Amino acid sequence: MKFIAGLLSDKSLTRKAYLNALTVVLEYAASLVVGFIITPLMVAGLGSYLFGMWQILNRLIGYINPVSGRPGFALKATLSNQQGSTDYDQKRRYVGSTLAIWALFLPILIGIGGSVSWFAPFWVHAPSTYVWTIRAVAGLLVLNMIVSTLSSIPQVTLQGENLGYKRMGMSVVLVLAGGSLTWLALYLKLGIVGVAAAVVTSTLMTGLFYLWIVRTYAPWFGAAKPSLADARQMLGLSWWFMGWNLVTTLLLASDVVVLGLLNSVESVTNYSLTKYVPEMLIGVIVIVIFGIMPGLGGIIGAGNFEKAVHLREEINSFIWLVATTLGASILIWNRTFIGLWVGTGHYSGSLPNLLIVAAAMQLALIRSDGNIIDLTLRLSRKVLLGFLSVAISIAAAGILVGYFRMSVVGLCLGIMAGRVILSIGYPILIGRSLGIPWRSQLSLMYRPMLVTALLFAAGVGVDAFFSSAIESWADGWLSFLLSAGVTGILMLAISFFGGLSTLQRKSMLRRMQAVLATPDAPARLK
Repeated sequence: MKFIAGLLSDKSLTRKAYLNALTVVLEYAASLVVGFIITPLMVAGLGSYLFGMWQILNRLIGYINPVSGRPGFALKATLSNQQGSTDYDQKRRYVGSTLAIWALFLPILIGIGGSVSWFAPFWVHAPSTYVWTIRAVAGLLVLNMIVSTLSSIPQVTLQGENLGYKRMGMSVVLVLAGGSLTWLALYLKLGIVGVAAAVVTSTLMTGLFYLWIVRTYAPWFGAAKPSLADARQMLGLSWWFMGWNLVTTLLLASDVVVLGLLNSVESVTNYSLTKYVPEMLIGVIVIVIFGIMPGLGGIIGAGNFEKAVHLREEINSFIWLVATTLGASILIWNRTFIGLWVGTGHYSGSLPNLLIVAAAMQLALIRSDGNIIDLTLRLSRKVLLGFLSVAISIAAAGILVGYFRMSVVGLCLGIMAGRVILSIGYPILIGRSLGIPWRSQLSLMYRPMLVTALLFAAGVGVDAFFSSAIESWADGWLSFLLSAGVTGILMLAISFFGGLSTLQRKSMLRRMQAVLATPDAPARLK
């Protein structure tokens, strides 16, 4: 019991980071379970066309998300940067400013959202029988965006105060409840409109839950009339976060839209199913990083740049280790997983699988550095680089898919080519803010990149030449899970000892010791 109590203790920054990461991992695991169960039901219940349309509409409506102003991002970054402050009146004014910005952008969001919902059927060349169905679904997704923006304020407050772990347990129940609502809509044969309504209901439930949690663990939470200076500060940050949210939306959603508009809606279904495991598992990295970033924000806000640099190096080592381990395993087993899950006919192929995994790993590193830049509250160059990147990504992907007919391969190559700008530019921006020379950052990359290339090449080779033997061996879920687990352990060992230096390995082990230490452990571990 003492050991378990130690694991749940929040007496140090490391332990809080661990608890935040554990919380988001539990939530994400729940969402993976829900997605694993619900996705085949949606494919069967909606059909290939409407399932592909659901994917496209989610991305298409996501494009207008920045029009909401995204004030919650500015609030989270500001609170994270000022964690040490006990000026609760000021913090309430920040919340008041956030609400004012939400109200300011609400009419714009309704107007643009309504227009997009009305014209969406024509943009996706929908048959006449689906026109009003698509408009209804798009309208519900816009409503969900409005509700989500407002209800996220308690959630980002909790995260900004580095108390995100306080939602542990109950938030998992909410994820399962949301999945149950989707299942109910499919069971009652309410179609794609019913699925959209289930999403809105789930968002409302989540918002009410976070309001209760934040009032319990951050008693100061409330809204006060902001001063003009406060409103200007938050609005200024919100403009840049709004721009970055548009960049993120385009980074995450442009692939499905480009493929659906320039290739076919049905190809979106196969692509979405092939990238399900790479996107979901490597997505674990991103949400863990999001969970620990508020602690790093407090360090940067206090001006302790030396410690911030060291923590960033640890974060990047962790991202590389997990992404390489998962990526190499996915390259070997994704075909078998899809065959057991929805049928091998939905697998896009070995080369698309490799490019999907590589693009997911690239995006994880970009989003990590993007979050660190957020914590410095210097967003302008980050956002401008992001717009340049997505413009090149979409143009290149559009040409390769639409003109050269390269389908998923062209899509991934075009998107990754545009993202190179961020892969280079963001580390440079962080280096300028925290005093890290670009050459020293570059010197840490050679060894990990070589190990990743070798393991990924081996994974593609196994998938391309031994897929029949693998599918015969793992002909059921139990044998698949055991085999994939053994593969993951092997890839982890190779990555850990082959790609990390002795200093990096020791640093990672020390961090694990700090997480597992009991509350009365020596301070040096914390």
